Amino acid sequence: MAADTVVHPYAVAGFLASVFPLIATPGASLALLIRQVTEQGRRHALPVILGTVGGLYVHATLAIAGPATAAMRSGRAFTAVRLGGAACLIGLGVWTWRSAQASPGAGRPGRATSRRPRR
Repeated sequence: MAADTVVHPYAVAGFLASVFPLIATPGASLALLIRQVTEQGRRHALPVILGTVGGLYVHATLAIAGPATAAMRSGRAFTAVRLGGAACLIGLGVWTWRSAQASPGAGRPGRATSRRPRR
């Protein structure tokens, strides 16, 4: 895209409307949202929603703008993206593992976190 090219507002609105079904479809982000709300309350829902929507729009914009296409056509760029993604996933795994060890009993299946009912 040239520096003097201006994107028409209707094109931007059409793009945003076309990406909306991707955002509205339930998936891992909905599971994260439900977990955050049930564990920490409704006030923790907005950061999850904004992060999910923002990430999807950034990804879709980059896919249209060309870096994704350039990474797919260049072997070195694609390898760099793959290695960066792998490093990110390993980092998230280590972070999750450490946080699970720091809070004993949290996240283990079969363990009730609620109180016993009164008799």
